[in-house]
Amino acid sequence: MSTLAGAVLVGGQSRRMGRDKALIAVEGEPMAQRVAAALDAAGAAEVVLVGAADRLLGRRHVADRYPGDGPLGGIITALAALDADLVLVAACDLPWLDGPTVHALVDGIAAADVAFARTDRREPMCAVWRREVALGALEAAFAEGERAIHRALAGLRVVDVDVDAYALTNVNTPEDLESIASGEADAERRRV
Repeated sequence: MSTLAGAVLVGGQSRRMGRDKALIAVEGEPMAQRVAAALDAAGAAEVVLVGAADRLLGRRHVADRYPGDGPLGGIITALAALDADLVLVAACDLPWLDGPTVHALVDGIAAADVAFARTDRREPMCAVWRREVALGALEAAFAEGERAIHRALAGLRVVDVDVDAYALTNVNTPEDLESIASGEADAERRRV
């Protein structure tokens, strides 16, 4: 049986939001904590926060090995820091990620090396990685100058797992926050 660990990426610049997304409360809880709680609920043995600075959220913090170099560096940092067969790496701006979605990704990885969550499109910031295989491939691509996740997948067996769009609702902008506050986002998610 494979062991599962989780990492929440909190190192982004939050340019569109204008403030640190990891610490923004959604339904009374910082978004990064909500994502980490979903990983806990799915049975992750350990969940860490990966980023340039410790957000002091009561979780183990892992400093990003490549700050400012985008999410691929954060994924590599997470895979290198955790000792598990499978590592789910998710962005901190997915506050409705839930245990069933994580389970679907874990079940979906089967013979693949990475399982990406998919709604109407692939969500590169919510995926389960087969650590031993993926880490070497991603490090090699990164060393060659690649920074795009989709181009760093060469040689890896990839699968997309269809999941509920509600669980992958991104909160990237002040308008997204306003939508949440007004209840529009909940109404929209219920229609999906």
